[in-house]
Amino acid sequence: MHKSSEIEKDAKLMQEVADGNASASRMVADLYLDRSYRLALRILGDKSLAEDTAQEAFIKLWKQAPKWQAKAQINTWLHSVTHNVCVDFLRAQKRYSDEEVPDVEDPRPDVLQMKAQQQLGDKVNEALLKLPVRQRIAISLVHYEECGNIEAAATMEISVDALESLLARGRRKLKELLVPARRLMDGEEK
Repeated sequence: MHKSSEIEKDAKLMQEVADGNASASRMVADLYLDRSYRLALRILGDKSLAEDTAQEAFIKLWKQAPKWQAKAQINTWLHSVTHNVCVDFLRAQKRYSDEEVPDVEDPRPDVLQMKAQQQLGDKVNEALLKLPVRQRIAISLVHYEECGNIEAAATMEISVDALESLLARGRRKLKELLVPARRLMDGEEK
């Protein structure tokens, strides 16, 4: 489907939400709440904060419904709001910087109890949390939320060139961080 027709489809759906259609509201939540939560979780590294962030983003979406205009897709708008809420939280905690990475305790079960694929996924998530916040956001939007570079750059309010630079630096750092995990997965010693 063409992007402009997706935008128009989303505008009609938001009009139904604004008109109080409970079915339309459930549809929007079913389609987008998990995405908002996953993005917040990857940025913040905390399940409870991610839930709060996703809820706050959806409250803003419901309030926006009567004024919704066919300028963007719901997903794009929601990514921007989720991103902004996360960044505001990190700034308030003085944790938003390319230089600092917050220490986040991993709430997941013991890695030894997980399957090999889950182990690798955990290592990737741990490495992702070690990236500077802006690199983590860029990688999360492009690789996990499947945003195109233009959409991700718009969400982050930066140029596409700046996004691509963040992606390149983030990928290099992830590769570096994952070398020990790769050796372990291949059965080699450190």
